[in-house]
Amino acid sequence: MHLHHARYMATMPGRLPTKADFPSSATLTITSPPTSQQPTNVLILLHGLGDTHEAFTKLGTQLNLPDTACIAVRAPKPLPFGLDGFHWGDDMIFDQHTGEMDMDTGFKEATQVVLDKVIKEGLIAKCGYATRNIVLFGFAQGGMVALNVAASLDGELGGVVSIGGGLSLSAPLRPIDKKGRTPVLVCKASSGSKVTDGALKRLKDAFEFVEVKEWKRNGDGMMRNRDEMLPIMQFLARRLRSRRGVPEGSVELT
Repeated sequence: MHLHHARYMATMPGRLPTKADFPSSATLTITSPPTSQQPTNVLILLHGLGDTHEAFTKLGTQLNLPDTACIAVRAPKPLPFGLDGFHWGDDMIFDQHTGEMDMDTGFKEATQVVLDKVIKEGLIAKCGYATRNIVLFGFAQGGMVALNVAASLDGELGGVVSIGGGLSLSAPLRPIDKKGRTPVLVCKASSGSKVTDGALKRLKDAFEFVEVKEWKRNGDGMMRNRDEMLPIMQFLARRLRSRRGVPEGSVELT
């Protein structure tokens, strides 16, 4: 009886979050599930370095996931020198050879925003979600933040999809017998990826379930076609709790 009750409670819908559920220090947009469904899950979308949450608000609508509210969060820090866009790092360091900004500069503040403000204070305390019903999706530096959040959490999230982002060198290390139980899917380019072999080893040391998908291309980027999208949709279909399942047509991204 207790087991049955626990399972039933786990699939009970939360309520659709509103901006009032989150502190004003967190800039985000909320997208309702398709039609008039009550959300059972929340998908948190984290953009890449130098972008804003607006592109990921659109992605949440395109994914059209059943029973799932999408929350696109903006990184806490604006880029310097009057450049448009935001970044997730604690510091801003430039590579002296290439002039590129370093993606991995620590994520203490960003992790606090996503884990404490959005997940714990908003989704769990105010909206009644369990961590198991919260999935993170991040691109590049946003993917690193998503993995950092999962590594910093004692419980199990629904999952993390990271595109072109590995586990930060500053991520909390777990003892080998207490690996994180959040399942992870990492999609990376077959050549020129920022997700190095070392980053993949750190991931496998930190999490029990790690799936790596290599896309045949040079350099990391967002998914471009059905083949690249398919493993992501299959992962989400396994991890999102729904009575309907993920609709067939939702693999197509326009």
